[in-house]
Amino acid sequence: MAYLLLANLILMTAIVAVGAGFGLRAYRKRSRSRRHSRRAGDPARDYAVRQDWRGSAGKLNYSSFVYFDVDRDGRYSLGDRPMGGIAARLANADGRHILTSRSNGNGFANFTMSLGRSSAHIARPGVYRFTVSVPPGWECTSGNAVQSRDFREIAGAPSGIGSDEMVTPVGLAPLRMLSGRAGASAATATILKAGQVLATQALDAQAAFRFRLPDEADAVLIEGAGPARRLALSPYPAEVGLLAPERTPVPHDAALETIRFDDVTPRGLRKVPSGYAGLNWFNLNAMSRDFASGSEGYVNGTVSGDHSCYTSSGHPAEFWSDRPFGFHSLMIASAWLRAEGETALIESWSGERLVARDEIHVSALTPIHYAPMLSDITRVRLSSEHYWQLVIDDLVLAR
Repeated sequence: MAYLLLANLILMTAIVAVGAGFGLRAYRKRSRSRRHSRRAGDPARDYAVRQDWRGSAGKLNYSSFVYFDVDRDGRYSLGDRPMGGIAARLANADGRHILTSRSNGNGFANFTMSLGRSSAHIARPGVYRFTVSVPPGWECTSGNAVQSRDFREIAGAPSGIGSDEMVTPVGLAPLRMLSGRAGASAATATILKAGQVLATQALDAQAAFRFRLPDEADAVLIEGAGPARRLALSPYPAEVGLLAPERTPVPHDAALETIRFDDVTPRGLRKVPSGYAGLNWFNLNAMSRDFASGSEGYVNGTVSGDHSCYTSSGHPAEFWSDRPFGFHSLMIASAWLRAEGETALIESWSGERLVARDEIHVSALTPIHYAPMLSDITRVRLSSEHYWQLVIDDLVLAR
């Protein structure tokens, strides 16, 4: 009985203590509310100059900014584009890993900082190291993939802590490669800059090829596999498909038209309607680059303006016309980093005849400049092996 009475007494004491705690917090909340109400009701405090700069319990993002360095000059400028999905790591002065953050659609990999919150990634003064993880086959053009900053207490700052200066923007660019397959005949690729020969590359018959292009190159001329093919190079890796005599190329002096998908809709999303750009369309949607939250490929695969198009639900899509056109090239990417290395299948017909069937590996980090340069095409079909969405931009035709 004594034990029972003691237990009841302890329980009642605990209940009273909890109740008192709740009562005290409620009282303090009401007191703060009354003080705030009195201050808010005083017109003299509407634009009061702050007098007490002690302490802060706020929290801010400290960001590493990553961009696609289109002109490869190591400087973030007008033609460059923010990159999504790039991993950035934060470590302390001892090298202990704190967090890996991926850049969002605006190019920012964020880390929280706050002197008053132990859950913040940067919660105390000291040196912190920021490391942008350069993807395989890429290079850091700005030379600053690893940066360190010394953080100190800053009285009155929103987070109570900061560095004397932010980390600087990190520029990335893929190695420019030219890929394809030679057919029954050997061929030669001549790399040019402003019409001058920089290098030549032999392309063996019945073999795949892949080689790096000089950064300064602006065109490539391929001869020996039927009519010559000339391609103006872009900042992105290029794929020319199968080089075969039966694949009649678009004349190198043909007038080219670029379909950018920015005028399909001013809104975030719209199915591409037949009649747009004089073509018929099936299962392709035009979308703004930041409409799908968290998608790396929609951000990185949009190379001009703010819109591209994609294969709806990852299913096969087509564009066609009764009037033959030259299918010169397009930019193609995977929509999601989870599908890195997905295989895209691009098939081109002239009437009922299958003219070309090329398979290429696509990435969510950069589009591939697929340039078959085919003449007299009436229908093109786009599909992916595992039904992940493909992102298409800058479709170039000769008509």
